[in-house]
Amino acid sequence: MKVVLLQDVKGQGKANDVINVSDGYARNFLFPRKLAVVADARALNEVKSKQASAQHKIDVEKANARALADKLNDTKVVITADAGKDGRFYGAVTSKDIAEALKAQGIEVDKRKIELDSPIKAFGTYMVSVKLYTEIIAKLTVQVTEKK
Repeated sequence: MKVVLLQDVKGQGKANDVINVSDGYARNFLFPRKLAVVADARALNEVKSKQASAQHKIDVEKANARALADKLNDTKVVITADAGKDGRFYGAVTSKDIAEALKAQGIEVDKRKIELDSPIKAFGTYMVSVKLYTEIIAKLTVQVTEKK
């Protein structure tokens, strides 16, 4: 009997999968526990519409990520920091500081998406990667200057 799983079933499949199971397993286990429904035309149509909706959502997210990546590739962030009398840098610039500087420029980026190997602890210009989506990575120029 073909059934459409409503929830993940260990050893059988994930939600919205169409699988073939024995009649007794379906009648005695899956149906009473509301884990599956018979794979009729209505259920199959629902599965197709859910998959299309999920794919559309992924496409929209990718398009937004690409647009943001194009915007970030052209962006330069300037962060000013305190320095001592010998020109040494106090503290460090972290992904949180970069995210706040981007927000001040009107670009909203989650600090967890900004990839720094280690916090920036010296003045200068750095290229920072921002992972926006799977396989969509933007390069951002961060310039750390001394506060006058």
